[in-house]
Amino acid sequence: MKFKITVTTLAIFGMLILVNTSKVHAQEAKIDLLNEKFPEAQQEIIETFGAIAQSLKDGDMDKLISFHAYGPKFTEFKKGESRNGGEANETFERTVFGGVTEVVKFDAKDMQIAVYGEVANVTFHSDFHLKFGEDLAIINDQITLLFLKTNDGWKIVHEHHSPLKKEEG
Repeated sequence: MKFKITVTTLAIFGMLILVNTSKVHAQEAKIDLLNEKFPEAQQEIIETFGAIAQSLKDGDMDKLISFHAYGPKFTEFKKGESRNGGEANETFERTVFGGVTEVVKFDAKDMQIAVYGEVANVTFHSDFHLKFGEDLAIINDQITLLFLKTNDGWKIVHEHHSPLKKEEG
């Protein structure tokens, strides 16, 4: 009887060690997502951003739209308005960016790319100078683009645009 209690106690103790070891490894994996740089994914995002800019310069709205993963989870915030979804985003981008006659400047200043495995959060300050006929529009916003790695490459699943406070001076 004493032997059975000892074996049972050892078995329970062993299972507790295994469960706690698994939890520690799972926690370490989460920490790696926070600290790992994912340089290959960062490079892919840079290339994707360049292709987005090129589609705008080429006036290729279908290509521009192809960098989005529209669906029920797609969201966008802009101009302090209520959140909208993929349909509104696509209509806006086709209408507004489809009217660009020249891309004078398309700089993304202070870009930060934070990759978390299959998700990447890209933040930057836009310095976009876009011509609409003879009219020049300068867009200085804080922009967040949330990308998801798909079978077709990195796709935007969320956009957030806020006006960048103008520096006094």
